[in-house]
Amino acid sequence: MSALDAVVIGSGFGGSIAALRLAEAGKRVLVLERGRIWKPEDFPRDLRDTDTVFWRWRDGSGSRGLYDLRFFSALGAVVASGVGGGSLVYANIHIRPDPRIFEDPRWPAEIKRATLDPYYDKVAAMLGVAPLPVSTVLPKRDRFRAAAAALGKDVFDPDEAVSWNACQLVAECEFGCRHGAKNTLDRTYLAQAQAKGAVIAPNSAVESIRPAGNGYALVCRDTETGRRQTLEAPLVVVAAGTLGTNELLMRNRPNLPGLSARLGQGYSANGDFLGSIASSRFDLEPWHGPDVTSVIKFFDEAPEFTMAAPTFNQITMQLLAAMSGGNTDRLKWAQGLIWRQLPWLVPLVCRLGIINRLAARGAPDAASRITNLFAIGRDSATGTAMLKHGKLDIKWDYAADNAALIARMSSAMQAVADHYGGIFNPLFSWNLFGRILTVHSLGGCHLSTDPARGVVSPRGAVHGYKGLYVVDGSVIPTSIGFHPCMTIAAVAERIAEGIVRES
Repeated sequence: MSALDAVVIGSGFGGSIAALRLAEAGKRVLVLERGRIWKPEDFPRDLRDTDTVFWRWRDGSGSRGLYDLRFFSALGAVVASGVGGGSLVYANIHIRPDPRIFEDPRWPAEIKRATLDPYYDKVAAMLGVAPLPVSTVLPKRDRFRAAAAALGKDVFDPDEAVSWNACQLVAECEFGCRHGAKNTLDRTYLAQAQAKGAVIAPNSAVESIRPAGNGYALVCRDTETGRRQTLEAPLVVVAAGTLGTNELLMRNRPNLPGLSARLGQGYSANGDFLGSIASSRFDLEPWHGPDVTSVIKFFDEAPEFTMAAPTFNQITMQLLAAMSGGNTDRLKWAQGLIWRQLPWLVPLVCRLGIINRLAARGAPDAASRITNLFAIGRDSATGTAMLKHGKLDIKWDYAADNAALIARMSSAMQAVADHYGGIFNPLFSWNLFGRILTVHSLGGCHLSTDPARGVVSPRGAVHGYKGLYVVDGSVIPTSIGFHPCMTIAAVAERIAEGIVRES
């Protein structure tokens, strides 16, 4: 590619939006994405194909799969790898959170729900969001909404980035849609960016950033061949996702010594807490519909949270049925020893076909009476991301810092299970190891008015480094308590607007 005006690192909700808006402004834009391009027919369905399912699941492995499964000291986290980022595997949920979220003093005063509303509108229009049609009859939606009514809680069907006329209602949203019904970033923002001249380079992992000339030099490694090249541009947008951005900036602190001391501080898991209900007295047909249909609000008292009931295709629900059982007492020895082995142990179990055999044993009748529960809450956002032995780690006494939130979520999940007449269990990671598993990592590079409070300005500019920006979930300074992608995207639209104006 000829001389560049801007390089965007990452192609998720932050990177794709920045790429489009810069391309629209006539900038020569290159988007670097560590993962591959995923066509609908390429999304994996056989867990034994671990090199396609998991990203770098073994040290030295050439696996470049869809899911990056990480187990840190404090918690587990799942992110996606591929052109389009997390949009490839998220549940498509787009919610504008309550205005009170932005009253937290950790948010810059200039950012409120009202100031973000025009950007929410832009995202909604671009992704074509709309709720599940009311005419679609789904037992799992009816039962979940009935549970909300029984608990006296507000419930709503959220906007989803889905073309409903193409949706086959097979509950595979989080596995990568093989029917092209999801309005993912590669099909929307990135496609339009390419039409405006932006170039997308998959299989391109950035290893270093350093000031050079009137901008920055990046060393980029081809994840297929290992070949490295150096690129230069006056403007760099770091949008590698919360985990990727924190890790990249930490590794490059020697090159960027002026980075705020707050880098890595204020990590949030967005209060994610997972569980399930087995042996419901109702036939839920959980594999019929999108993964998520409705959301219950528990915002009547603190700590606030929302709850959804995601379900998946039939073979996955059969697996959950085969694995369901009574509460498992935590094993103290397992909390440390086994937890640290899970990054390779989970893929190995899949590779050996153990998961497939378990799923095959799950009775369809039992599987039809199972649902997952997913609570998303206002956690304390007091985790710390850091480098440990050269790798990203997260330190946080999550259970202690968020005891009231966990207790309220667990109580609400038990109440829903009682309405279903079923058995409630938290996710195995909590039962066995006392750790949550999050799909909504936030923070570590907070928006702030000065470097004593965060890493970037309210417009996403890295304090002390002209032409360097961060545009992804890492800039969000608090938990959201709702599915966060809509807010990440709205903040990204606002930041991108400022970048274009200033560049």
